[in-house]
Amino acid sequence: MSRVTLSRYLIEQTRDHGTPADLRFLIEVVARACKAISHAVSKGALGGVLGNAGTDNVQGEAQKKLDVISNEILLEANEWGGHLAAMASEEMDTVYPIPGRFPKGAYMLLFDPLDGSSNIDINGSVGTIFSVLRCPDGVSEPGEADFLQPGVTQVAAGYAMYGPQTILMLTLGSGVKGFTLDRELGSFVLTHDDIRIPEQTQEFAINTSNARHWEAPVQRYVEELLAGQTGPLGKNYNMRWIAAMVGDVHRILTRGGIFMYPWDAREPNKPGKLRLMYEANPMSFIVEQAGGAATNGRQRILDIQPSSLHERVAVFLGSKAEVERITRYHLEADAAR
Repeated sequence: MSRVTLSRYLIEQTRDHGTPADLRFLIEVVARACKAISHAVSKGALGGVLGNAGTDNVQGEAQKKLDVISNEILLEANEWGGHLAAMASEEMDTVYPIPGRFPKGAYMLLFDPLDGSSNIDINGSVGTIFSVLRCPDGVSEPGEADFLQPGVTQVAAGYAMYGPQTILMLTLGSGVKGFTLDRELGSFVLTHDDIRIPEQTQEFAINTSNARHWEAPVQRYVEELLAGQTGPLGKNYNMRWIAAMVGDVHRILTRGGIFMYPWDAREPNKPGKLRLMYEANPMSFIVEQAGGAATNGRQRILDIQPSSLHERVAVFLGSKAEVERITRYHLEADAAR
């Protein structure tokens, strides 16, 4: 039996499920860009791509050379295809309009070009996260306000993880499929079909070095996890922390778990650390499509109305029963105030 490539899968989605052809082409272009980023990442020191770029992004964070390279690869790959009206990136201050010499399309693309860039110099897992929105009707030159759509309006989302294998996880709104890059063939091949996250888990991911800065509901929940079999949850848990959202979410998709990046008292005016538009929304869409759940501790992430392009948010996502538990703890604490 012949293997199903990403291109074949997308063509079948267009033929059998009505996926618009221009969305199909857009996903293929993003996938090609991810292959180029994978190649750049794999070169490492041999390609002179390690270390800082000497610049800061819009959040004031030092950019790695590969942050800048990955951003440029995604911009250049997607600006001329005629499928997009505009793009937005975690690494850029504002919206990137499609240059006037190129045709414009019906979609808008958001991306974190290289998630987990602190892992680059230690040869750890990194990845690319992307989200696709429809451009509002009648808008030919979309601005920031046109991107501020709740996550529930996403038409597609995915991520590529650059590890021992390069893997692309994708949802078009009807489940989650996983594709592994066959480097000899040069194509992504379907290897993970109809991914489902177990409702319960015995693994959790959080940076426990920040425990003293968490809200009481998060401290309570993690203390219960650490109490193990003799605690109120009645089972032993293992903690995993990759320090790249793509890696932690990928583990959850393949074997369950909960990922937590909560509000932190060191920056009380920020709702969280992760970016709603570039990280939380696409990952929440993927996780929900795989049977999991995602909240900010109090409400479903996909229902949040964004107020700015680089808005931050607390994130709790993964196995449904665990996400519901930590969300309930937050709501109970709020009600008791």
